[in-house]
Amino acid sequence: MPASRPSALPENRLLAALPPADHQRLQPHLELMTLPLKQSIYEAGDPITEVYFPRSAIVSLVANLEDGSTMEAGMVGQEGMAGIPALLGGMTKAHRAFVQVAGEAWRLKTTVLQEEFDRGDALQKLLLRYFQALFTQVAQVGVCNRFHNIEERLARWLLLVSDCMQSETFPLTQEFIAQMIGVRRAGVTVAAGILSQAGLIRYSRGQITITDRPSLEAFSCECHKVVRDEFAWLYDSTVQ
Repeated sequence: MPASRPSALPENRLLAALPPADHQRLQPHLELMTLPLKQSIYEAGDPITEVYFPRSAIVSLVANLEDGSTMEAGMVGQEGMAGIPALLGGMTKAHRAFVQVAGEAWRLKTTVLQEEFDRGDALQKLLLRYFQALFTQVAQVGVCNRFHNIEERLARWLLLVSDCMQSETFPLTQEFIAQMIGVRRAGVTVAAGILSQAGLIRYSRGQITITDRPSLEAFSCECHKVVRDEFAWLYDSTVQ
């Protein structure tokens, strides 16, 4: 659903990191959209004809198994772009992407992005750096899901959601969280209870609030810091 267009480009960090000349070339092609909860961004095996630069929405990159099980491999918020496979062959057969948290995003046709990418200028360099950061996130999620306990995985996941939204409060159900981190809902209930009793989060009516972020970061495994530092490097680096 199209949203009203604000007067300036904003709030998506990839777009904000571009030099003014690159902004100006892209701006006429960017369409601000309101993305509803669970809207499909792309499905496994389908061509990716449009990419999205979230402002307030979060997009989940999810792997599906033949038995219907799902697990989140990565997430994209205002720090990135949903649709990176469009630059790596045009489609993906391994995962799908859908809206995890409803909100706004800039939509851009893949053909326009590809043309700008092929110029070899700032956008290409920035998106290659972003791809490296996203790859680090996906790899670290796999390590985390294999070696760390549910409480640590939940803490890491909540911190990543908070980073993507730049907010300490967000709407999420325990059933959805269970699907994303690949555990049973009962496991999430127990883990959330432990974090809540420790005063790190508050959960009520499908809404989670991080009440003590420093302590939640200390409780979490090292995986959140690895991903956070990778994205910090991405945006601290000057695009030449």
